Amino acid sequence: MIMKFKLMAFLLACTIVFTGCGSNAAEKDEPANATNATDNATNETAASDDVWAPILESYRQFTIEQADTFIIETEKFVTAVKGGDLEAAKQLYAPTRMYFERIEPIAEAIGDLDPNIDARENDVEDKDWRGFHRIEQALWANNTTEGMEEYADRLLEDVKLLRALMETVEVEPSLLVTGAVELLNEVSSTKVTGEEERYSHTDLYDFAANVEGADKIYQLVKAELNKKDGALDEQIGKGFADLEQALAAYKTGDGYVSYLDLKEEDTKKLSQLIDALAEPLSQMGTILEA
Repeated sequence: MIMKFKLMAFLLACTIVFTGCGSNAAEKDEPANATNATDNATNETAASDDVWAPILESYRQFTIEQADTFIIETEKFVTAVKGGDLEAAKQLYAPTRMYFERIEPIAEAIGDLDPNIDARENDVEDKDWRGFHRIEQALWANNTTEGMEEYADRLLEDVKLLRALMETVEVEPSLLVTGAVELLNEVSSTKVTGEEERYSHTDLYDFAANVEGADKIYQLVKAELNKKDGALDEQIGKGFADLEQALAAYKTGDGYVSYLDLKEEDTKKLSQLIDALAEPLSQMGTILEA
């Protein structure tokens, strides 16, 4: 699960502590140096705020737009489930989930909403298990929508609550730089193994959405990253391009083929591409915070 580390706060605190220590040492002989160090730290913080403010606002708008569409698509899915339209529910299931998978760093920051919406069987106690995967089991394993009306209603309530609570989330740089890496970790730990969608085998939809969410974050910080480490920026950009090109081979119409259609060499290739991207992407936060 994605953790919201207070990386920026920690680094700023360290800067203040080290500046303070240096000022104390020089205070008796050169008091002016302490003032200069404090002024420099203040200027650097202001510059950092100027850089990050538009990036964070752009990401906030992206997640809100995704969440708004997520509600609309979930309403369609819920209507199909409650109306007993099995085939329509199956067709809507995977595309609807993509809006959630793209913004999972935000969802992870809001209490129990992530497991309420996205928990798989055995992730939580059976009495607490609800959300997409509970309905997925009924649609594919049991081939029915019967008994899912209440779960469908609760799913829509949770999705609407997610959108409402997003207004209270403080989007920080640490959420972005760790979120991009954790989205890829989600892919490598559950999507590429076929574990996420164990009944519908629509894992490639989730896979693609996680990659798109991580790429969105990268695109937002790309200009700043390029200023600090052009080689790393180029490596990450190539990693995303290679992975997206590989995923394109499994597209069918507006969606993706069943994960069961992939051969061992296919999943091995995807896994290698994820690993090749994850390593440089994990360095992105260090470079940006330097």
